[in-house]
Amino acid sequence: MSEQDLRTAPAAASHVDAGDAGYRKSLKTRHVNMIAIGGAIGTGLFLGAGGRLASAGPSLAIAYAVCGFFSFMVVRALGELVLHRPSSGSFVSYSREFMGEKGAFVAGWMHFLNWSTTGIVDITAIALYIHYWKAFTSVPQWVLALIALAVVVTINLISVRIFGELEFWFSIVKVGALVAFMCIGIVLVVTGHKVGAQDAGPLTIFDHGGVFPKGVLPMLVVVQGVVFAYASTELVGVAAGETENPEKVMPKAINSIVWRILVFYVGSVLLLTMLLPWSAYKDGESPFVTVLSKLGVPAAGGVMNLIVLTAALSSLNSGLYSTGRILRSLGASGSAPRFTMAMSRSQVPYGGILMTTAICVLGVGLNAWVPKDAFEIVLNFAAIGILGTWAMIMISHLLFVRRTRTGALSRPSYRLPGSPVTEIVTLAFLAAVVVLMWFDYDGEGHKTVLAVPVIIAALVAGWFCARGRVASIAAARTADPVEE
Repeated sequence: MSEQDLRTAPAAASHVDAGDAGYRKSLKTRHVNMIAIGGAIGTGLFLGAGGRLASAGPSLAIAYAVCGFFSFMVVRALGELVLHRPSSGSFVSYSREFMGEKGAFVAGWMHFLNWSTTGIVDITAIALYIHYWKAFTSVPQWVLALIALAVVVTINLISVRIFGELEFWFSIVKVGALVAFMCIGIVLVVTGHKVGAQDAGPLTIFDHGGVFPKGVLPMLVVVQGVVFAYASTELVGVAAGETENPEKVMPKAINSIVWRILVFYVGSVLLLTMLLPWSAYKDGESPFVTVLSKLGVPAAGGVMNLIVLTAALSSLNSGLYSTGRILRSLGASGSAPRFTMAMSRSQVPYGGILMTTAICVLGVGLNAWVPKDAFEIVLNFAAIGILGTWAMIMISHLLFVRRTRTGALSRPSYRLPGSPVTEIVTLAFLAAVVVLMWFDYDGEGHKTVLAVPVIIAALVAGWFCARGRVASIAAARTADPVEE
């Protein structure tokens, strides 16, 4: 960011979000960098890539590259908004500035829908992963889910610095595991070493049907799942409000997501297809475990299970962190219950965190009631929340750029390239994902789209309940602007 940008930013960013008050700038550069990594690497790669390889073959790498591109565009747009005005309310605050309170209401509650249901998915996954080890098989699934939730909630409530440290080390484990595997894989490919009965090398791709062994359609079908694998990349924007020197930290953290996507997602998928035929992978088993097992590596399953457990804990940790801040931003304007504004002595918005925890406790109930179906029941709602959040970020950025053209605001030097075409193309891509989901009759996609009217009805009803309080708070601030 240039000196001119720094001089003009405070004057240009005249909007003030009352929900930003009271936070400590406790997150360091290394924390934000690892939050960016953690958001781009999760169970979608460690576990979900196996089933997607079995469905789409090597073309999965193309799907990861395309979805990764649009994921980066979303985060890059958010990054420009962050440099315009850092806010712990993130895209909720920007939706409020450029779309009004209704826009903020939709953005915030869609994010809450995403991460409260994702939290249920995470604690369910954690319980299932722990059951992998025989020592825990006799412990009921709901008990393990409850313990995991209690531990992560406690960590989030202590301080943001503890959250940052935990996320830092979670990301170290994930990145370290991927780098180690890729180093081993590259050596095997270069030397042509046998992996099971197969000689590793680029010819493995072309000897088993090529890049599109089942045609283009399977690649299009898996796109919806690949998009969800990139969910949480936007959390780096929420961290900006508690970061020292965000104008220096955020561009580097966001730009680094590009090569991480290329290396860790596209690179690892290509490597996997060169080590074994795509048909050797299967749903429900990590593709990395499949390769290591073929190599005869002892305890490969146990090691990878520990890594996917770490990824699930990381996701739960990040979800609680972000929803606490987003709900506080909503609460400041009256769009969420008053208790979401509550802050602890260590500047943690515990009201919002506990509200998300309450929804996750319902997930513990699902684990006790229908342990085999708990995962699928909530996954559909999380999917819609992700797409909604990304769409609101792009719409906010589009409106921001339009306002800069009138001279009302100025753009920072760190910008989303190709605006406004980029935003429109990204929104069209997100809409195309919804269409693909509608035609996914064999999977969960069709059911997910059927849930949209229910979600819209809930948002409309919620707004009618909240609009009176929103109007009264807005009127009070207009009468006494000093409170801003």
